[in-house]
Amino acid sequence: MPNYRRSKIAGGFYFFTVALADRQSTLLTENIGLLRQAYARANQLHPFETIAICVLPEHIHAIWQLPPNDARFDLRWRIIKSNFSRHFEASSQRNTSKVQRREKGIWQRRYWEHQIRNERDLNQHIDYIHANPVKHGYASQVKDWPYSSFHRYVRAGILPIDWMGTIDHALMPFGE
Repeated sequence: MPNYRRSKIAGGFYFFTVALADRQSTLLTENIGLLRQAYARANQLHPFETIAICVLPEHIHAIWQLPPNDARFDLRWRIIKSNFSRHFEASSQRNTSKVQRREKGIWQRRYWEHQIRNERDLNQHIDYIHANPVKHGYASQVKDWPYSSFHRYVRAGILPIDWMGTIDHALMPFGE
């Protein structure tokens, strides 16, 4: 089995992409209340600050700042995934390894993590997160997607409500 090495810095800023096993699923947005409860539970047990977040039907993008004495983002994601998953039946698509580990097969086992290195990197990832629903065609304007920290940024006066304007997906080249 591969030995994945992750950069773990206490107090660090991290960008994450966490996805469901079924990339055609809409489980996350259909059950946003359960996801919020699981997320809040992880934050209650092991506090962290959410800098930006966007929940799409089958994946999540988030930027966290960890506490100064703690680098365990893996533990936090495990809590979120397991607390969310307990509300659902196990997938019929599970492999032997997932069955042996008593995983329900709802989430992809791995996730993407990137340590934010500077303010420019942070701002680029925040923009990426907020633009993601438009990129995937779930909304033509960032403001139209309800499951995003974009709305918090607007309320705080950090971004204008019309940030990024309107995108006509019919005019976009294939694959964008």
